[in-house]
Amino acid sequence: MTPSRMSQMTALGADWWNDSGVPDELGQAVALGAVGGTSNPVIVSQAVKAQPALCHPIIDRLLVDHPFDTEDDIAWKLLHTLAIDAASRLLPVYHATRGAKGFLSAQVNPKYYPNHDLMVAQAVQLASLAPNIAIKAPATEVGIAAIEEMTARGIRVNATVSFTVPQAIAVAGAFERGLQRARAAGRDTDAIRPYITLMIGRVDDQLKRIAEAEKIATTPGVLDWAGIAVFKNAHRIFQQRGYVGTLLAAAYRHEGHWSQIIGREVLQTVPYTWWTKFNVSPTVPAVTLDTPVDDAIVAELRAKFPDFIRAHDENGMTPAEFLGYGATQHTLSQFLGGYSDLVASVRARMLPV
Repeated sequence: MTPSRMSQMTALGADWWNDSGVPDELGQAVALGAVGGTSNPVIVSQAVKAQPALCHPIIDRLLVDHPFDTEDDIAWKLLHTLAIDAASRLLPVYHATRGAKGFLSAQVNPKYYPNHDLMVAQAVQLASLAPNIAIKAPATEVGIAAIEEMTARGIRVNATVSFTVPQAIAVAGAFERGLQRARAAGRDTDAIRPYITLMIGRVDDQLKRIAEAEKIATTPGVLDWAGIAVFKNAHRIFQQRGYVGTLLAAAYRHEGHWSQIIGREVLQTVPYTWWTKFNVSPTVPAVTLDTPVDDAIVAELRAKFPDFIRAHDENGMTPAEFLGYGATQHTLSQFLGGYSDLVASVRARMLPV
């Protein structure tokens, strides 16, 4: 029998999360060594469609218990219910590591992306659901200001809608300012260990959309390395400068997104459908995080795609440009669509045909 690859990854000292708040999927991941989980409206919306036997009874019970709630109210109560359940499954990890690991990341409403105050207020609410919940907020200019405020209030944050080295550095700066404010307020900042997600597959997606739209020919396979190159460069810079925040890889598209960034200093949050494939892969996990991407691949990406330079170079963008980056706009649109789908699923239970 082929050994469990995810367990082998864990044995190397490389931590990973299950990129799903669905309780049974998270339970399977924890059994193989996963030390965290993530969720967002798209994931929950997909869970409602894929696992109606799990989600529909919860929605129906909430509708009975809260007959005057709006469909948005019920959607968020569903999100809270699943988050509490998932967080409870990570509590043994949380307690065993004295709060260093075992967190579930819960995302603020994607509709709040233009509003700092709404993001912070909801972060406070979500963080109160369980002791081991981290809050996902977008790495846009407004979102980064909210991230600083959340950190100052003692909330562990996981920056999301993040793809680039400039975003990672800007978020690290917000974390540092927030931690300084937290210490000045007398908070125990040792317990605040923030995360910075880099959605590496969505970097590849962005360049592939450009290549198709602009008819840019590339060497086969080159575009599959873009996000990996961005992540490795961010890791190199963080290690050299000691920036605050643990880098977290997300948005998997192929096995290389897993196998090429394995290392002790970073995290991977892997969707259930992907880690179950990796788990039986012929590829034996090895520490690859510090292995550079081939110079010829990076040179081709730089020569043909200004958006790769914007993502890869530390001065590729200013915070004011983060919202306008193609991957940001595409991902926010998807998150907003996922939230709309979730509300529509609730509506279907409220107003059955």
